[in-house]
Parts: sequence; structure tokens; C-alpha cells
Amino acid sequence: MPGENLTRDEARERAALLSVDGYEVSLDLRTATGASAGEGGDGAEGPHTFRSVTTVRFRCTEPGASSFADLIAPAVTAVSLNGRDLDPGEVFDGSRLLLEDLAADNELIVDAQCAYSRTGEGMHRFVDPEDGEVYLYTQYEPADARRVYANFEQPDLKAPYRFEVRAPEGWTVWSNGVGELTDGVWRFAETKPISTYITCVVAGPYHYVTDTYERELPDGTKLEIPLGAMCRKGLAPHFDADDVFLVTKQGLDFFHDHVDYPYPFGKYDQAFVPEYNLGAMENPGLVTFREEFIFRGKVTQASYEGRANVILHEMAHMWFGDLVTMEWWDDLWLKESFADFMGAFSLVGATRFTDGWITFANRRKAWAYRADQLPSTHPVTADIRDLQDAKLNFDGITYAKGASVLKQLVAYVGQDAFLEGARRYFKRHAYGNTRLGDLLSVLEETSGRDMTAWSRAWLQTAGVNSLTPQVLLGADGRVEELAVVQEAAESHPELRPHRVAVGLYRRTSDGALERYARTETDVDGARTVVAELAGAEAPELVLVNDDDLTYCKIRFDETSLATLREHLGALTDPLARALCWSALWNLTRDALLPAREFVDLVLRFGGRESDIGVLQMLHAWAESALVHYAAPAWRETGGRLLAEGARRELEAAAPGSEPQLAWARFFARSAVAPGDFQLLQELLSGTVTVEGLDVDQELRWVFLEPLAAHGFADEKALAEELARDDTASGKRHQVRCLAARPSAEVKARGWARVVESEELSNALVEATIAGFAQPSQRELLAPYAEKYFAVIERVWEERSIQIALHVVRGLFPELLDSPETLDATDAWLAAHEDAPPALRRLVLEARDDLARALRGQACDAATG
Repeated sequence: MPGENLTRDEARERAALLSVDGYEVSLDLRTATGASAGEGGDGAEGPHTFRSVTTVRFRCTEPGASSFADLIAPAVTAVSLNGRDLDPGEVFDGSRLLLEDLAADNELIVDAQCAYSRTGEGMHRFVDPEDGEVYLYTQYEPADARRVYANFEQPDLKAPYRFEVRAPEGWTVWSNGVGELTDGVWRFAETKPISTYITCVVAGPYHYVTDTYERELPDGTKLEIPLGAMCRKGLAPHFDADDVFLVTKQGLDFFHDHVDYPYPFGKYDQAFVPEYNLGAMENPGLVTFREEFIFRGKVTQASYEGRANVILHEMAHMWFGDLVTMEWWDDLWLKESFADFMGAFSLVGATRFTDGWITFANRRKAWAYRADQLPSTHPVTADIRDLQDAKLNFDGITYAKGASVLKQLVAYVGQDAFLEGARRYFKRHAYGNTRLGDLLSVLEETSGRDMTAWSRAWLQTAGVNSLTPQVLLGADGRVEELAVVQEAAESHPELRPHRVAVGLYRRTSDGALERYARTETDVDGARTVVAELAGAEAPELVLVNDDDLTYCKIRFDETSLATLREHLGALTDPLARALCWSALWNLTRDALLPAREFVDLVLRFGGRESDIGVLQMLHAWAESALVHYAAPAWRETGGRLLAEGARRELEAAAPGSEPQLAWARFFARSAVAPGDFQLLQELLSGTVTVEGLDVDQELRWVFLEPLAAHGFADEKALAEELARDDTASGKRHQVRCLAARPSAEVKARGWARVVESEELSNALVEATIAGFAQPSQRELLAPYAEKYFAVIERVWEERSIQIALHVVRGLFPELLDSPETLDATDAWLAAHEDAPPALRRLVLEARDDLARALRGQACDAATG
């Protein structure tokens, strides 16, 4: 029997053979509240399993044929197929149930003991250290519903579901449909036909708040959607459900205004759950989010904007992904690219976050540009051979590049044609499954354009183009010719059609750098002359993707780059400024701009940045420039300059302002000198204050991590802080800080707990890894390069894919940035050509980042 890793060919064969009429799933979760070791009680071994009984009715096109159902469970008690009892020992291999001699109409009943999870996959069980309460939730994408109930785990075998759940007394249970507690059993309304990966159960003593959305539909009927939002009881004092509901209602208004298909899934619950691996998941009627979106301390508007964007991204999925679903994971972009684009589109069009496209240009596209230059880059429509491939394709290409391409598509076909195409797509394929061609056909109908060439260039090829302006001035000092040069990497030489805006900027009499000319044009081929700008006054800055219409790396001519070096802070338009910062960062990553120069730009102009999200991104980029791209000989100087600059901006920021908070956090991360650590200690003790800066509990942990990493906060101090903040969040922070301490013994213990043991939950694995690798501790980390390459294949084989992802990505020795580490990586790749492709992909990506860092360091050293 094949194993857990379902292949595309197997899925296609099964979909051709089977169609599913419906599921009835009964879960008994009353075992969840048993005490586990370390959770109180007598410390006895705690609950591992729960009973799961599944009845699935399905049809087979070839009576007498064989197939299989999916189930990952410690034990199967009974299996019945069409009234015949099957021997679980013969038909169940740990991940699949063999189904032989199928009839035209079939009924399968599976009684199993399924496992509670501590990895965030399947039925995750969490014990709150604050009050001992137990919380459950499910997370399945791409294929973990089979850890909770027997099923046909692929997106194109949709079916309606009926769930019933027995839970501990006093608990509330939620699922996709409306539920009712009768005679001790929670029974839920049958769902519409949906895929396995978006079914969901949440159970426990959650704090729950309700509201209602109402709307009159075009036919005069009234649409009423019950709204709910929940979190752990310990987070209830911090839960701003009113703002969650506000954004939810604004989003529902927006989507009903634009998609002309009423929300089809009844209620709309949103659960903020602990130890969540993702940002959120679009389960229809019961969206799940990571609870970090509930803010325990002061945060900037960028955090609220980020949460609103995720809420709207998941809401977009109700149509793009849940109502109409991709046939297989090749076309994952059909939901994720659309949700990413529609999330930003609705954010700007419906909420208070009207500058959302700036965040998109600065943050989301940075993710895409990085992913599109990795050796693992792939077309937006990817080649997904199996589930391990699928797991890794939730990446910057599928999300952010795909969304950027859709933004370009809107510029290409027009917004009205794009939205009308979406409306027809939903009505034509409701509750069905689609491929790329299904979307292109409706867009051809509504736009009148041939989508084949556009799709081939933008969806079916990989890589990012760079666009560079060439400016020729005449004798009169005006533009004689302005052209845009398009280039592509040798590995992905495709030149694409780009609809772009080209903006010309120069300083006004008061020193402001402002646009005085703009035109839109189609860039196609290696060189495109922009005739409309001939005769314009000589520009000081040419911005070739002004207004961020296309997906490309912006380059500058020498005059423009010189202008930015001296006057970047004078650029008045926030989107143009964000685009310039992004372009400068890409130049740094491409070893075309020395890292120390980028750090200098941030120190000189960052304090003038008005968009708080851009400012926080600049902090992250400056930190990365110093750690990865600066020449090793300059790191000490650069670190001192960053810390001094951050402290200077902290003291200059308006009291109580968002920039003050952002600079305080950045100062803590940049601290290097004894005086820096002394100030952090004094801010923690309250002996020194900065006017307007509230050192709340979250900020205390931010200050404590660098103190721990540099030996100024020991285990006792961190234990005292945990006593002050004895919560799940506090525990994660403490574990991270403990792992950050500068001791060989600490590193050995952290490594062992993550690599050699399964004692830690997914959240604490993540926290330990985050603390383990500190830039100031390169010598302490040196022994772990060899250990890393010795264990990763075993980790990949033995651990769940989520934990393996954390380990392989998080423990790669990137801070040991030397040719020797690059050689060791190449040696592993050469010796493990037969390793699982997904594992090789992760190592290849890490190798590419390391090689890029070394090129950047060489560029920086050349200026020293």
C-alpha cells in the first residue's frame, strides 16, 4: 500500500472512480480533559486518543474495482464496507484503508481511535498554564482531516458533512454548521458540499462573543448572518471583538457589493486559537486564526491593519476556495492568489486602512521577490506531484506574486471586466472544482482579450524581471528619449508584457521631491521607448513602476540613485517612497548596493518615514542587512551605529506615538553596548522612563530577550518574569529567552529538546528555535553545522511535516556564513540526491540564501 504522501496521479485515479454523497462524523472528545504529565493531577500519562466514527456514502463508476480511504490513527477498532466486516489488521496500514470489490453504491463505516495533536496538525489539544483549562481545535490543510476522521482526502472529492460531538460537561463545541446541544451531544447542521481540508471542529471553554450582519439582497429578501468570535478565557480581557466585527461587516458589505453571490455558508464564526501554525484558515462558517492577533500590549496600526487584512483574506476564500475549489494543489493559486489580492483590494476599499496598497508593495511583494529568486521558484500555476510538494507551496509565489500578477491583470483587462469574470466564475462552478482554464475562459468572455499569451507569460513561467530607466537629455536640458530596459535572470529568461506607470520627480523650491509628470505605457521586450515623456523637464528621479501596477524589481539610473542617496526623505508620496525603499533593499540583496549604505539610508531617513508599517519593515531590513549582508569586519561598527541611531530616534519620537514604540523595539533588538543594556534594565525596573513609553508586559519580553542573549538576564530573572506573566504567551516568551542565553550548555539543551525529543509542542519548538540562533553567538553555534546535516533526513522521516519544517528551516546554520558552510551544504546535497524532494527544496533554499549573503558581504567589503 502507498504511504501518507498521496500523489497527484493517485488522486486523479481515485476521483475518476469515486464520487462522495455525504459524511456523518461522530467524535467523542470527553477524554480531552484527562491530566497529562506536567499538567497537574497525579502526573499520570494523559489522554492520547479520542473515538472517531465515520460513515461515508459514495459511488463507484466501476463496480468490483478497488480503492482506498485515508486515515492516520493509532488504532482502528472496526471497519465495515457495505455491511461486510473487514479485519482492520488486514485493511489498515496506518495511513490508508484498503477498499476492495466496491459496489456501485457504497457505505463505509470506520470506528477508530484518533490521536490528539501537539503539533498543530489534526485535533490540536492545548492546556492553558494559567488556569489549567483544555482547548481543542482542528487544522487540516492540506491533508490532515484524515488525522481526525476517515475520508477521501483530496480537494475534488467534495461532499456535505454532518458532525456530532460529545464533549466534556460545560464545554461549547463549534463546527462549520450551526450546532445544538441535545441529550449531551452537539449536533451540527449539514454543510454544503465542501472539501475535507476545510471542515473544522473547535471545542472547549472558549470566551464567545456574538453579533449579527444584515443586508437586503437585490431580490428584496433579507440576508442575516450570525457572527461569532472566540478566544481563550485568559485572553478575554484583551479581546477587542468589536473591531473584529467591524472589519467583518465591512468585508461582507464589500464582497456582496462586488461578487453578486450571497455568502453561502450560513453563520460566520471566527476562532482565535492557541499554538496555531498558520496565520488563519478559511474553514467555511468557522474561520480559525492564530491568537497572536489578540494584542496583549500596545501595538502600532500596522498590526491592526495586518489583522484586518487576514480577516478579509479569509473572507475572500469563502468564494475563492470554499465555494469554488481547485481540483488539485497545482492550482492552489486559484484560491490563495485571489484571496491575497482581494484581501488588499477590500482592505483599501472597505475599511479605515486606505493605505493598504503601500503595505502590499512594501511587505507582501518583498516576500514574493525573495521566493521568485530562489532555486525552488516555480510558476504561479505549479507542478505539485504530491502532498509534500503541496505543503511547501504555500509560499511567496502562490500568495504574494500571484496577487501581484492579479493586480497587473486588473490593470490589463480593467476592474469591471475582472470582477464580472469573477461573478460568472462563481455562478458557473459553485460547489465544484476548477482548473486554470476555467478562470481564463470567463475572463476572455468579459474582457474580450485573448488570455492565453498573458497566462503563459505571467502564470506559467517563473522569475522576476527588472526594469531600469535610461534617460537621454537633449542640448536644451530636457528629456530627448526615455526608455525602459527589461532584463531577466539567466535561469528564467522570460521577458513579459508589463503595464506600468513611469513617474518623473524633481525637487520643488522648498526641497520636497515630487512628481511632475506621469504616463502609463506597455513595456514589452528588452527595450521600450516611452514617447509620451519626450520633452519633459530633466528628472532628478525616474520611477519605472510608479503606483506599483506591475510585478518587477525596480532599478534606477545613476542620477536617480544619487538623488535617493541625498533626498530620499524628501519624497512626499508615501507609496512612491515605499517603492524606492523596496527597490533599494532589492539592490542590497542582489549585491549591487553595499549593506552599510542601506543601513546608513535607514539611519538618515527612517526617522522621517510617515507610514508606520514601512518604518517597521525598514527596521527588519536594516537588521538583516547588518546580520547577513554586511562584511564581517564592519559588523561591530554597523551594530554600534544602528543602536546609537535607534536610541537617538527613540528619544526624539513624540511621546506615546507609534514611531516611539517601533524605535523602542528596534533599539532593544539592536542593543550591543553596556550602556544599551543598562538602559533596557532601567526601563524594566522603572528607575528610568521615556516619556510616553508604556513598558507593558509584551514590551518587557522584547527588552528581556537581548538581555538574556548577552548574559544580562539569567534563568532566575526569566523565572521571575514568568511568575509575573504566568500565561501561555508568557511561557512562549520565557522559552525563547531561555534558549537565547550565551552558554554552550544552553545551546546543547535547546538542540536536544527540539531535535532529539518530542516533549515540546509546536509553539514551544518554534520559540526554542527562535531563541537558539543569536547573531552575537556565532562561535557558540559552530558545532551545530555538522550536527544539522547529520540529523535532518532522520527528522524529516520521523517527525510530523510541520515540526520537520521548523527544524530544517530554523536550524540551518545560516549565521555560520562562510564558504565552508556553503561547501558542507553542497556536500549534503550531492550525497542525498535521493532524499525527499521537499527536504531537498528546503536545503536548496537555505543554500541560496547563504550564497546570496556571501555575495552581499563581498560587495560590502569592497567599499570598506
